[in-house]
Amino acid sequence: MPIIQRIDIPYTWVTRESRMSECKSAKNTSRCNCSYEPCSRKGVCCDCLAFHWRNRELPACLFPDPVERTWDRSLRRFIETYKDEA
Repeated sequence: MPIIQRIDIPYTWVTRESRMSECKSAKNTSRCNCSYEPCSRKGVCCDCLAFHWRNRELPACLFPDPVERTWDRSLRRFIETYKDEA
C-alpha cells in the first residue's frame, strides 16, 4: 500500500476559468518565494498549484526558503519537512 495516495482534483477547480474572485497576482507575486526565476506562473496561484499538482508536487509557498531552494517540491519532502510539527 502506498504511503501517499493519489488524489485527483479536477483541473477546473484550480484554474482562472473557475468561479473565483479576481486574481490578486500583484499581491501574490510580492509574497511568492519561488526561486525559479523564469517561472511564468509567479503570482498566479491557481496556475501554479495546477502545474505542480499535475507533477505530484506542491508549490514553493508551502516550503520554508532553504527547502524551496532545493527545488524538491515532492509530497515526500513536504511531509519530511513538517512531520515533527504535527
